[in-house]
Amino acid sequence: MKKIHLEVSTTEKRLDRYLSQELTDLSRSRIQQLIEQSRVQLNGKVCTLKKASVKHGDRITLEIPAPEAMELRPQDIPLDILYEDEQLIIINKPAGLVVHPAPGHPDGTLVNAVLAHCPHLPGIGGVQRPGIVHRLDKDTTGAIAIAKTELAHRHLQIQLKSKTARREYLGVVYGAPHTERGTINLPIGRHPVDRKKMAIVPVEKGGRIAITHWQVKERLGNYTLIHFQLETGRTHQIRVHSTHIGHPIVGDQVYGSGRSVGVNLCGQALHAWKLELKHPVSGEYIEASAPTPREFTKLIELFHKRMATGK
Repeated sequence: MKKIHLEVSTTEKRLDRYLSQELTDLSRSRIQQLIEQSRVQLNGKVCTLKKASVKHGDRITLEIPAPEAMELRPQDIPLDILYEDEQLIIINKPAGLVVHPAPGHPDGTLVNAVLAHCPHLPGIGGVQRPGIVHRLDKDTTGAIAIAKTELAHRHLQIQLKSKTARREYLGVVYGAPHTERGTINLPIGRHPVDRKKMAIVPVEKGGRIAITHWQVKERLGNYTLIHFQLETGRTHQIRVHSTHIGHPIVGDQVYGSGRSVGVNLCGQALHAWKLELKHPVSGEYIEASAPTPREFTKLIELFHKRMATGK
């Protein structure tokens, strides 16, 4: 059981909205569930109303029960290793591979594969997500770093939070942007209706600051190859931002049209191309570049052929 104590320092707001804004690791639905389960106290009294108002000076106590432990077992799943030493490992993740076990994906994940490769990983940074410091969507390919020691885990988390780690992506989008570069600075939060999706949500309603820098790398007729750089790392950030400006990622079944483009993609055409971070012990910068998957390359080649033939 974990207890969290908060003192409200904002103007009047709904209890569930305030908690979802402050406790960004919990979804709004999870917070509402905890409220309904009498696990929230407001000024010393149990509160089961998610719409209850909280105001400046109110005291809130939230009880979070310990999660049911899932058995993590090593699995012999091939890994494409870009960099490895005694502190960390950087892997080129393929499409279709979930990063860590979760409901619906109890095994067959990247964590299961790394556990077989790194027998001392269990317990690093947590029981259920050992070594994980950042994530990639199931169908996003590319470079992902995993800590092999507690020192590396803390150090890498600090770099990601302070934005000193550099994460660059390549993505193919529908349409042709009017400018060569830009910055999307729009907060992202849980979709108000479909809780499995993310959306542009005002900060005052629980959204979190999200900043994506982009630059045209190559124009491909009615499509564009974009170089993205993340300043923040919100869930589905590039996919949500790209769709919002009218240029969804090709192959994105959730935020885009998902219509066929002539190449059988396993997921969206989004690839974590480069990852640059500071080594937790030596302090030297490490840059790992993940080659684009064959499907991604074939997609670009197809557009080149179409442009050459005018079809």
